[in-house]
Amino acid sequence: MYIFSSETPPSKNQSITHSILDNAEVFLDIKREDQIHEYVSGNKFRKLKYNLIEAKKSGYTTVLTFGGAYSNHIAATAAAGEIMGLQTIGIIRGEELAENLEKTLSENDTLRFASASGMCLKFINRTEFRDKTSLVFLEQLKDEYGAYYMIPEGGTNDLAVKGCEEILTAQDNTYDIICCAVGTGGTIAGIINSTEPHQKVIGFPALKGNFLNKEIIKYTSRTNWELIHEYHFGGYGKINHEGVEFMNMFSDQQHIPLDPVYTVKMIFGIFDLVQKGVFNKNTRILAIHTGGLQGIAGMNKKLKRKKLPLITINKLK
Repeated sequence: MYIFSSETPPSKNQSITHSILDNAEVFLDIKREDQIHEYVSGNKFRKLKYNLIEAKKSGYTTVLTFGGAYSNHIAATAAAGEIMGLQTIGIIRGEELAENLEKTLSENDTLRFASASGMCLKFINRTEFRDKTSLVFLEQLKDEYGAYYMIPEGGTNDLAVKGCEEILTAQDNTYDIICCAVGTGGTIAGIINSTEPHQKVIGFPALKGNFLNKEIIKYTSRTNWELIHEYHFGGYGKINHEGVEFMNMFSDQQHIPLDPVYTVKMIFGIFDLVQKGVFNKNTRILAIHTGGLQGIAGMNKKLKRKKLPLITINKLK
């Protein structure tokens, strides 16, 4: 299908209008990578693109990868495999989810979508998942499933970074600051590699910890970037009352849905930094929307259990 051809249509940049930006005389646009495809969008599309092209080129018929029960990467890989005519296998953290698979699929929108897209799901315990890249375990998987093309959890490898280097285009050279959310570090590394000398990249980690710098420098030697760690909302996969309210407000005002794990933390952080006067007047900021909207349904279930406000954005169909 055309979306995985060597040439991908560029995403549009959408201007944001807000009094906070006006007062600071700062300009913010969002690159709508979430609109690349209904189910394979944002950085997940970018990371999968060259990996799936390579899998087909190398004669593989099966792609195997890893993820949690609400993983954007799992959902995107399943959908992309269906598009490309590849069998997909998802190794999922949490053996308890297999005890009543019918119940699990009825309650988990991500896994139900992946299964409906043809992905074979294998559930393993958390100890096995931590050791999932051991040679012994990978050989066991080959014995069980035959030859497969492996994509790591989160999708980051050299080919993924190559795909992410295509996020920015020549038309984006007018921006001073490029912002993106950070998970495994592959997306920001690709963006850093494709920036111009006058540009700076700011990453907003979606999880706690300072280990990401080591991951990012595996894929880039440039130094025009920094990570800002204050906006993770408590850690990976977490969001608080303030974050939900901001998501809903932003969606209502700008007509752009954000995802609760990554992009809301970045946009919230940008607005807070603008309000604090971090950016000079006339700074032009481009924020990358990395998709991930399928995770809203699962997050709303968590929020409901905690009796917190829900995200008022349409779920993945």
